[in-house]
Amino acid sequence: MKEIEFYDTRSRKQRPFTTLKPGHVGMYTCGPTVYAPQHVGNIRSRLLPDLIKRFLQSEGYEVTHVINITDVGHLVADADVGDDKMEVAARKAGLSAEEIAEKYTQMWRDDCAAVNCISPEENPKATDHIPEQIELGKRLEERGYLYTIADGVYFDTSLFPRYAELAGLDLEGQQEGARIGVTEGKKNPSDFAVWKFADPDMKRLQEWDSPWGRGFPGWHLECSAMSVRYLGERFDIHTAGIDLATVHHSNEVAQTECGFEVHPSVEFWMHNEFLDMGGEKMSKSKGNVKTLSNLSERGFDPLAFRYFFLQAHYRQQQAYTYEAIEAAARGLRRLQKIGRALELVEGDGNPGAQAPLKERFRDALADDLNAPRAMAVVWEVARSDDLADVDRRDLLRCFDLILGLRLGEDAAAESEPAWEQDPEIDGLLAERERAREVKDWATADRIRDELTALEVEIIDTPEGARWRRIAGHSG
Repeated sequence: MKEIEFYDTRSRKQRPFTTLKPGHVGMYTCGPTVYAPQHVGNIRSRLLPDLIKRFLQSEGYEVTHVINITDVGHLVADADVGDDKMEVAARKAGLSAEEIAEKYTQMWRDDCAAVNCISPEENPKATDHIPEQIELGKRLEERGYLYTIADGVYFDTSLFPRYAELAGLDLEGQQEGARIGVTEGKKNPSDFAVWKFADPDMKRLQEWDSPWGRGFPGWHLECSAMSVRYLGERFDIHTAGIDLATVHHSNEVAQTECGFEVHPSVEFWMHNEFLDMGGEKMSKSKGNVKTLSNLSERGFDPLAFRYFFLQAHYRQQQAYTYEAIEAAARGLRRLQKIGRALELVEGDGNPGAQAPLKERFRDALADDLNAPRAMAVVWEVARSDDLADVDRRDLLRCFDLILGLRLGEDAAAESEPAWEQDPEIDGLLAERERAREVKDWATADRIRDELTALEVEIIDTPEGARWRRIAGHSG
């Protein structure tokens, strides 16, 4: 049986996975900034720790997973300049920052549930942990790492020799601008705000008193404070998208290791790559944001995105197109159909026949979560003519505890739903399916809108698209 190995961003190598406490894994994931709907790239960053957690639990580990909610301090430039994203969204919507945060936090949680992610053990909000953030700032100040300029209190990165280590930064060649931000009075381009002062000429929705004056915490402070609060000064795994390594995570390392005099603060940094949106990173500022709601509006089961995620290694960029999601949706439906049929098989399987396939599936994931290789084993089992059906059933059950594709669910239902029939609606649905087959998304969307106007709900099933009238509509 292969030893579990994960790739660690900081050491830049794949190495054996060990834990600080025997049998227990502490894992922290940088969660959403809740000022807008999360795009599918954000959801990919949520699927990585879910796969890690499911796999490690299958290996007998107890996993404590923490995902933070950023509801203050994340400025529009992702650094230390511009307005707070929460403040901007609240003013635009005419709501309080708390109302905006609650709205988009719930939307994010709904998205996570739609792709079948296990809930984290802790899901703390930054605004609920201001005292911990101030206390960490005081520790850093006592150790001589902070200095004050006109707009706030900053961390002097020149005093932390390992600052460039995590992301391999070229500090000597680094120029101010881009995501670092131009701030008058900073000693070094990479220095970052620990506490920002409130503008006396502008009333903010979110500000607090502190030893340095009234203001709000820098974006990076929350993750250091909350990871220590829930996981301790050192923990096993930290995950997020690769874009956070260069600024946010480098700053997080500096704060935690200097504030608590530990190294390394995190044993394994695991970063997932971007989705490829035709050569561009997906971002709200670029206007190329795609959400799970967009997929649902086109008639896709959100779980198709989870299947899509499993088709590529998490450290590889993955080309995102509706054609790719369509292919994933077809694969998911076929696999679910097989799983549902096998759930009706009775009897006990043969552990000896199952063992080699379980080992190959497990060893693929032990090799830095090689999901495509694991999925190849899944399909080998699903299509096998050599394995007994009862063994195929048991294997798919075992695999799905980790994959989370809901294979075989609802198989025990006494009968299929009684789908409605109507010549006009059936014709529109068939026309929509033909448009989707030839990738004519404009026609498919137009027909979907027509069906919505008729108060018809489209349901994708393993057997294809079906429809029913929205409750209360008589047709």
